[in-house]
Amino acid sequence: MSELVSIIVPTYNTEKFIRLTIESVQNQTYTNWEMILADDASTDKTVAIIEEFAQKDSRIKLFKSLENRGNGFARNNALEKATGKYIAYLDADDLWFPEKLEKQIEFLKTNNLHFTFSFYDSIDEEGNNLNRRVESPNPLTYKELFFCNYVGNLTAVYDADYFGKIILETTQKRQDWRIWLTIVKQIKIAKPVPEPLAFYRIRKDSVSSSKFKLIKHNFGVYREFHGYNLVFSILLMIRFLFTQLIIKPKYIKKS
Repeated sequence: MSELVSIIVPTYNTEKFIRLTIESVQNQTYTNWEMILADDASTDKTVAIIEEFAQKDSRIKLFKSLENRGNGFARNNALEKATGKYIAYLDADDLWFPEKLEKQIEFLKTNNLHFTFSFYDSIDEEGNNLNRRVESPNPLTYKELFFCNYVGNLTAVYDADYFGKIILETTQKRQDWRIWLTIVKQIKIAKPVPEPLAFYRIRKDSVSSSKFKLIKHNFGVYREFHGYNLVFSILLMIRFLFTQLIIKPKYIKKS
């Protein structure tokens, strides 16, 4: 029997996208999953839409927060409820290809791995394909990951029996990158499934769309998560920016 995959989905005011996101999970060829949605006190119809799905599909589980406490809190809340051997992440506006989980679980087993991710394509707010594919070094070393987050959150899967549930402080930004750094520091290198298995939605109001905020949060990874002093963190950020501007574009291609 196939192992259970727990899919972690934090939600907040995503009524425009959440229906398609859930359907992309329901369309998976790998069917032994639980989708754990932790809503961060949405004020739109997000909760009602999720409840509609949950009433018809017992694999979909909703947990509601009474107050808005941030994406990190919602993600941790969902993770605490997870019961699967494997943990997968998906944001409430992104989409999976139908064979995403099947290919990744098979990849993990065939290669005796405990963590993997994949390439992904990009779409806009209306779902139009932007002809932009994001790849990564293969294999991905800890040093490469240290200077650039090549792991798309919507593509990552790890073995919770091996690593345990990786729960970080909710106040920390770039929580996803910190999780991958924690994992890859332990296993030394990570191997992606070398093909796109998901659609990342680029939104105008997303945190990642603000370059200034992104730089600030990335700096926090060096200053707060790693605990480096101010001067060394600045030097690391210079190297980070070099990687972002010069090296990472080599892994962004037309789809």
